[in-house]
Amino acid sequence: MRNNNQTFFQQVVLLGFQVPYSFKIPFFFLLLLLYSVTLIGNVTIVGLVSSSPKLHRPMFFFLSHLSMSDMILTTDIIPIMLHGILKGGATIPISACITQLQFFGIALTSECLILAVMSYDRYLAICSPFHYITIMGSKLQYWLVISCWLLSFTISFVTVLFISKLEFCGSNIINHFFCDFAPLLQLSCSDTSEVILENLVLATPTTLLPVLFITATYICIVVTILRIPSITARQKVFSTCSSHLSIVGIFFGTLVALYVVPSNGHSLNANKVLSLLYTVVTPLFNPLIYCLRNQEIRFALQRHL
Repeated sequence: MRNNNQTFFQQVVLLGFQVPYSFKIPFFFLLLLLYSVTLIGNVTIVGLVSSSPKLHRPMFFFLSHLSMSDMILTTDIIPIMLHGILKGGATIPISACITQLQFFGIALTSECLILAVMSYDRYLAICSPFHYITIMGSKLQYWLVISCWLLSFTISFVTVLFISKLEFCGSNIINHFFCDFAPLLQLSCSDTSEVILENLVLATPTTLLPVLFITATYICIVVTILRIPSITARQKVFSTCSSHLSIVGIFFGTLVALYVVPSNGHSLNANKVLSLLYTVVTPLFNPLIYCLRNQEIRFALQRHL
């Protein structure tokens, strides 16, 4: 029941990382550097895939969309985070906070789904090489990518629709560097049970099912690779999916540590660090891992330099 003495607010304060004054400027420029490198790296991936005929293949097509997802994620979060470091916290309207959450949801969900699609692509290429070109045609590629983006937008939009109906009162301080789902709900003085249930029904499967699907596909991939008699051939085949596997491990590993491990297992500062891994570090590593490990992308990059 609503308390009439409660104060409703239209702005929230993101505390971000409360670092000592002497570390503010170095921390600001470090994050700015990471953000710049992330954007340059992911724009490079998208540009190379679109302009290099040798990269007009399903694996790289999906990779370019993964890079787009990473750019949305970092651009949604880091600029406000940089502002908060300089000012000791960022004050933004509640509507902007909800909008940030929506784009965060779109980027995070699309990344989960695209990683699952990429694992399916590797599964077909390794386990069914003779049928790969027939199955993974351009029509299926576009259908898979469009489905990922539409599903991500729909889930995020429904979640935000439920949250926008809530009333926010009392403390307007979020002890985080962006408007994440749980910290934002803690500010509401309305009944949040419906929002939590909706998020559980829609958002949880989009994280859990891709993990299970990726695990199943890689079990099949490993079994297929182990049947190859030549050790050199095994290494060559495995190298085609090692970059994807590295990114999957980093991305889902941090998500599991943050959202599956009980909240009393780590502090608020530990939550911020883990969130920093998948919102800043993972989007930075994605292009770097592919540029370092994938020969086709390295050659395409060398031709453009």
